Amino acid sequence: MTNKDFFAALADLEKEKGIPRQVFLDALENALASACKKQYAGAMGTVEIKTNPEKGTIEFFTVRTVVDEVVDCESEISLEDAQKIKKSYKIGDRASEKFVPKDFSRIAAQTAKQVILQKLHETERDAALNEFSDKEGELLVGVVRKIDAKNVYIELGKGQIEGLMLPSDQVPGEQYNVNDKIKVFVKRIKNGFRGAQVLVSRASAGLVRKLFEEEVPEIKQGTVVIKEISREAGARTKIAIYSEDPRVDAIGACVGNKGARVNAIVEELKGEKIDIIPWSENPLEFIAKALSPAKVISVTQLDDDKTAMAVVPDDKLSLAIGKDGQNARLAVRLTGWKIDVKSESAAKKLGIETHSSEDEGDLA
Repeated sequence: MTNKDFFAALADLEKEKGIPRQVFLDALENALASACKKQYAGAMGTVEIKTNPEKGTIEFFTVRTVVDEVVDCESEISLEDAQKIKKSYKIGDRASEKFVPKDFSRIAAQTAKQVILQKLHETERDAALNEFSDKEGELLVGVVRKIDAKNVYIELGKGQIEGLMLPSDQVPGEQYNVNDKIKVFVKRIKNGFRGAQVLVSRASAGLVRKLFEEEVPEIKQGTVVIKEISREAGARTKIAIYSEDPRVDAIGACVGNKGARVNAIVEELKGEKIDIIPWSENPLEFIAKALSPAKVISVTQLDDDKTAMAVVPDDKLSLAIGKDGQNARLAVRLTGWKIDVKSESAAKKLGIETHSSEDEGDLA
């Protein structure tokens, strides 16, 4: 079987796609062997294909094991018959016999073609994935291509890679529609049942971090540092920041002129509230700031390690705790401390003296 045009096409693909010709040849050999096996089911042993790009030939061989007594005629051949093919064959050898398929049907040929195309697709996908290997933790723009009952599939890059956004990575209340262009955070690349997958997220705190890095030059330059982020996607995020340069106002840098920078991020997050918190080495002072937007009267460290009591004005208790405890919960995650929030009147009933949290001595 000769087809020099076919091998020439493979050489062109190697130049165009940068994929080694041997990758296609291996796929071709496997595909033809599989198709041949189906075509001659039960009539021959293992089918092996040998390709010779230089000569432009494809040769077919049936391979069977040489035995004293044949039990399985499909996979075994007697010593006598084997030596008719080649006199040097002996018991235990794999006897290879060349054959030419006379009725290698159109269906079999199409099967081989499909497998080769699939291998081409897989190889291109793997090559694209290699380019994405350093994209973990990055922010990418993608286009929603498919939505099923739970998952959202997003086209990334030049369309060669599909990002998967699982339900846990979707923001409650956000609507995703086919052809929507959205920003996503690349969580990780993993090998799944259907091959490699790029897992992306809209709900990750990493998305907020990258949006601030993108919007605030001082963060990208390293002058302003994001210390911690706690987030309940779709509702509220608290982000703790710190300026490495005393001349640079970290809060001002993140807010921007007339709130332009933070408003751009809020818009991208579909109205999610963002509390920008100044980070402090003093954990009690940090806790007081973390309970923003509530004003905190005092914070006292309790006997337990990393446990504190925060006292707030009576009329600010619900604000400090937040709806369903959200504000306090986010403050706990942000600071890493367990926080017991008390109203000023409740603290006085317990005999706890309260002082302004602005007094650094009380927070030490």
